[in-house]
Amino acid sequence: MRFVSFKSAGGQGLAVERSGELRGLLAATAGRSLDLGQIIAAGGDELAQLGRRLADAPVIDPGSITYLPPIARPPKIICVGLNYADHTKESPYDQPDYPTLFARFATTLIGHNQPIIRPLASTSLDFEGEMVVVIGRGGRHISKAQAHDHVLGYSIFNEGSVREYQFKSPQWTVGKNFDQTGGFGPALVTADEVPAGGKGLRLQTRLNGAVVQSASTDDMLFDVATIIETISEAITLEPGDVIVSGTPAGIGWARNPRLLMKDGDVCEVEIEGLGTLVNPVRDEVRAEGRPGKAAA
Repeated sequence: MRFVSFKSAGGQGLAVERSGELRGLLAATAGRSLDLGQIIAAGGDELAQLGRRLADAPVIDPGSITYLPPIARPPKIICVGLNYADHTKESPYDQPDYPTLFARFATTLIGHNQPIIRPLASTSLDFEGEMVVVIGRGGRHISKAQAHDHVLGYSIFNEGSVREYQFKSPQWTVGKNFDQTGGFGPALVTADEVPAGGKGLRLQTRLNGAVVQSASTDDMLFDVATIIETISEAITLEPGDVIVSGTPAGIGWARNPRLLMKDGDVCEVEIEGLGTLVNPVRDEVRAEGRPGKAAA
């Protein structure tokens, strides 16, 4: 199933997408919480049962809703850096033999069709198309052989990165965590609709219609099972945790001249079988109404 979190004038809701059509309910109509993170945390068959109910719900006009991140506040967002060899070659780093892990925070997340915000602090906002892995069953010391059994589904991420701040220190935390820079969605696609481990899926990022990244998830150096095993060696994974699995070559910072996102741009990340995440780019506006830095 393909679950879409949304809000409308009537409140928050949840829908399933089938053949390009959305069917769903508002929480007030359903008489229960439709927060996907809470439903996943409840475990058992609750999500599947709700999905069947939503499949018979009224059709929803996509133009009448605001897409939300599939999971608004994941317990953890763990990102994997330097997971495609071609991307490492265009970076200032050597290829590590251990996954490069760092955290994102929920305040960075935005949904499909919502703007990625270029911050007042810098004009170095870059794109990174990535596949998301959502944990359905938590655990510690999860083996590679069992890792796929812990995956609930997959989605798409555009990890907007403020490069100037990413490279201010050896730790990437600030540059990867400016508010409203993490596009996530449009749907959570359950694992039964995707090849095991999300293998063999074509990933393509487009900026204003031009292809800027193109790769296969087969090109990941550390596959989904390896990533889950590695993380869970140290950290307990919980239902609803989000793993952002890495980006391929083509980032704007590595180009000459650099190709960075600016106000008015539209960035799309398409992953085969998962859909297309679309985010316009807007400059941050000061509280008193003055726009941020002009385009460089």
